[in-house]
Amino acid sequence: MALSQVSRSVRLLLGQIQRFIKADQTNSSQPEPSADENEAVNPTFVNRNPRNLEQMALAVKDRGWKTTWPHREFYHRLMFSRSQHHVTAQVFSSCSPIPVLSCSTKEWAVKKELASTNCVAACQAVGEVLAQRCQQAGITRMVYRAIPWTYRSDSVQSFRAAMKAGGIILSEPRRKYVGS
Repeated sequence: MALSQVSRSVRLLLGQIQRFIKADQTNSSQPEPSADENEAVNPTFVNRNPRNLEQMALAVKDRGWKTTWPHREFYHRLMFSRSQHHVTAQVFSSCSPIPVLSCSTKEWAVKKELASTNCVAACQAVGEVLAQRCQQAGITRMVYRAIPWTYRSDSVQSFRAAMKAGGIILSEPRRKYVGS
């Protein structure tokens, strides 16, 4: 009996030694990473952010005709309008006539919080909601040129103040020209 127990323990010990040797061989077969490989830069770079040049003020702005109003030299333009019944604000890109972002008192989520859909408080609410949507979309700078005779009205001023309080800058940086 004692001999069978010794032979069993020897077999278990040999099995553990063989497993240890196999594990050591598999670990040694993988090459060690070097510091140079981690710092290597890919020679072909693809810009996955199409607005990168725009955010650095290097992208081309479409100038349009000098006689047209409003001017076409912008990356994003904010349009604010009031009708008899509703307030609407839209953000347009320079390359598309379709609005990128919009907010209106016609939307049920905005309308249900307001007593009236065309008062100064409605303009402020539309400004706050649109500023939040712009922040979520990553648009923090845009051009806003109000019609001169409506610029001083309380509704336009409250809309502008709400946009500025939401972190939106209502002017764009001048385009930078890189020397050729």
